[in-house]
Amino acid sequence: MIRLEPRPQPSRVLALISPLIAILLTLLAGGILMALMGKPPLAALQVYFFQPFHEFWLWLTLPAEEGAMWLYTPAEVVVKAIPMALIGTGLAVCFRANVWNIGAAGQYTAGAILAGWLALSAPEGASGLMLVPYLILGAIGGMAWAAIPAFLRVRFNANEILVSLMLTYVAALLLDWLVRGPLKDPAGFGFPESKEFQAGFVMPVLVEGTRLHLGAVLAVAAAAALWVMMGRTIRGFQVRVIGAAPRAGAFAGFSQQGTIWFVLLLSGGLAGLAGAIEVSATVQQLQPDISAEYGFVAIIVAFLGRLYPLGALFGALILAVSYIGGENAQILMKLPKAVTGIFQGMLLFFLLGCDTLIRYRIRLALPGRS
Repeated sequence: MIRLEPRPQPSRVLALISPLIAILLTLLAGGILMALMGKPPLAALQVYFFQPFHEFWLWLTLPAEEGAMWLYTPAEVVVKAIPMALIGTGLAVCFRANVWNIGAAGQYTAGAILAGWLALSAPEGASGLMLVPYLILGAIGGMAWAAIPAFLRVRFNANEILVSLMLTYVAALLLDWLVRGPLKDPAGFGFPESKEFQAGFVMPVLVEGTRLHLGAVLAVAAAAALWVMMGRTIRGFQVRVIGAAPRAGAFAGFSQQGTIWFVLLLSGGLAGLAGAIEVSATVQQLQPDISAEYGFVAIIVAFLGRLYPLGALFGALILAVSYIGGENAQILMKLPKAVTGIFQGMLLFFLLGCDTLIRYRIRLALPGRS
């Protein structure tokens, strides 16, 4: 019989480096997977994981005129990381409170819908200043969607995991209905999509010749603000105490229900903001596929960042590399798109496995013995 026994003192060092261990184990398992698929493991991993970093290194080290040609891929990695970083920072705070918001994908979609409605209903020639209320509406949309599991958890003690997850599919079906009905582009040749957004609702590009946009600044600012909140404010202290020891928090006068509302609205608002930014910056219209899977991948981002807001930035970049590497592998190695999801799943599996072995040790107990 195998059982897990808590360690007397889990290693803080191992807890911090376990994401790196999980990444190395993912590379090893990925190499085995490539070999089983009949691909040269080292070549496949080089294309999948190391080529984006190699191009980033070339951009940094070569002279400006030579390095500029290598800038596109690093910029695309950051573009992919932006929505995952925004969602992941919010989820990191939520999970630290022991509140499990698994429906960030739905909140992302709700934010995109509400912000997109403003972009599509605004009069022609709208000013670029309209981008501010556009982003605010995106955050409000995500918060409104997250308020549903928050209310049901506080009022009826409903499981926020199931409620938030099921609402993801409701949001996806709502978006699909809107782009096939009320918001459908009449000049879209029957395709399920809205009209394209006006220029005033498109995120400004930071680096000419790339798609790197203002959302990168907002993602870093959000992570920095939440890092300060969690480490330097009473509200952050309440979140940490309620998550680690709810009874101690109750004795200290902290409201568990208030904390549930706060972290769900916070994470939902950032997910909705991510949806508004992503739609504005990349597709510039509403359509059934607006990359809502970022909401699920951001769960891995949060854990990869050790549930620290700034750590989520690191996690988002790693997962963004997996997306860009997956696209490279499809083109150069003829690998299926599903390999990206397999790598992401393996990364989460090894990360949780490392965390378990850091906190517990395996004991073999013979039948009849304690």
